[in-house]
Amino acid sequence: MTWRGSVSIPDRIFGTLVYCFAVYDTLFFGSFLLQQFPVFNFLLLPALPVGLTYSLLGTLLGPLGRFGSFLVFILLFALVVRNDRISHFIRYNAMQSILIGILLALGGIIMQFVIIPALGGSGLFIETLFNVLFLGGLAASYFSMIQSVLGRYAEIPTISEAAYSQVRW
Repeated sequence: MTWRGSVSIPDRIFGTLVYCFAVYDTLFFGSFLLQQFPVFNFLLLPALPVGLTYSLLGTLLGPLGRFGSFLVFILLFALVVRNDRISHFIRYNAMQSILIGILLALGGIIMQFVIIPALGGSGLFIETLFNVLFLGGLAASYFSMIQSVLGRYAEIPTISEAAYSQVRW
């Protein structure tokens, strides 16, 4: 969907980079799959700069460093998504990346406080749910990255609609 006008190369690059945060958010769910198939570790390379950034925030902010992810969310939302001087393409992709991260966080909360206590720890069902969240998050992130590199708006049902509703023209 490039009917909004042509997308410049820098916009494509920045539109792609914001999805590194979403890839980083999938790390929590990848433990079971990555233990069984270590060859898939290369899929997490885009998360490396984000991990280093969060680690640096943790060092600089001390005890407040564990809120690094939340701080980055607030900064992305306030300084990128709500900034009309930044192109719509970058703001849309930043919002969609934030929404993917929120969905993964909600999945983690539901797993931690509802499903795992109800089923008693671990098991095939819990591993399967972790793998589904991991692969789903990676698929959404990489699909969006590829679309951004091509200069297209990544259309993910429901998530894209929510992103469009949050990003002003």
